[in-house]
Amino acid sequence: MTDGLPMAVPVEGLPPRVRIHEVGARDGLQNEKAVVPTEVKAEFIHRLVHAGLTTVEATSFVRPEWVPQLADAEELFPLLGDLDPEIALPVLVPNARGLDRAMALGARRVAVFGSATESFAQANLNRTVDESLAMFAPVVERARADRMHVRGYLSMCFGDPWEGPVPVHQVVRVAKALLDLGCDELSLGDTIGVATPGHVRTLLAELNEEGVPTDVLGVHFHDTYGQALANTLAALQHGVTTVDSSAGGLGGCPYAKSATGNLATEDLVWMLDGLGVATGVDLGRLTATSVWLAERLGRPSPSRTVRALSHKE
Repeated sequence: MTDGLPMAVPVEGLPPRVRIHEVGARDGLQNEKAVVPTEVKAEFIHRLVHAGLTTVEATSFVRPEWVPQLADAEELFPLLGDLDPEIALPVLVPNARGLDRAMALGARRVAVFGSATESFAQANLNRTVDESLAMFAPVVERARADRMHVRGYLSMCFGDPWEGPVPVHQVVRVAKALLDLGCDELSLGDTIGVATPGHVRTLLAELNEEGVPTDVLGVHFHDTYGQALANTLAALQHGVTTVDSSAGGLGGCPYAKSATGNLATEDLVWMLDGLGVATGVDLGRLTATSVWLAERLGRPSPSRTVRALSHKE
């Protein structure tokens, strides 16, 4: 670690604290070519929690043939039972069957994954946008009836590889529909990493104007064009306090050209530490965790902060 750095210099207009929604164990590892052993995944999640992360997305209950990297969900989730019950361990459930599997293991937080565009809805879910919303409706209803917390992911909020720019009003319509189903929070995804700060501010403002409060929104940026931190800062200045990120910058989107993956949690924490915004995350422990996992993946972490602090190229 570099002692005393970054120097904390607060900026007016930012939230005093940000909750990091860590997605490395799910969104990150599902994009790895190799299948990571279950015990390594469990150790990874434990290390993330010990670094101070309080929300760690654990896995996805999808059909194994769709995402073989996460086919061990039933084996993994019980290995996390020794963690503090206050730690949030959300899991992705694509449909009613996925919810059944999650509920059988005692999961208390689930997420559904929708699209703002027809092209990605067809590519990812083999359904139209409205058909996917209809599929989610009974899933969300059942989860809420069981007093589970439900997160809605909305992908392609800023650009689509087939459709190009996505109109803001189109994103707002689907966002409101997901919340109307009963989702407790909504993560706005820049799935191919094409957002810029002005676009972020405009979308957030339009959502507010249409009755969506900022406190139910989170942001999920990819760093394809190097804009993830700038976009995050724009969201924080608007009042957003939930930011998705991935330890070591794991993951990405297979549909993004030259994608460099998710916003790295270490890069996010470095910026927030420098702004005096609390996260509860120990950057040294987090960096060590990403170095540990990178060794098991057989390649260096793409996170600039991890590389700088570990003195590895």
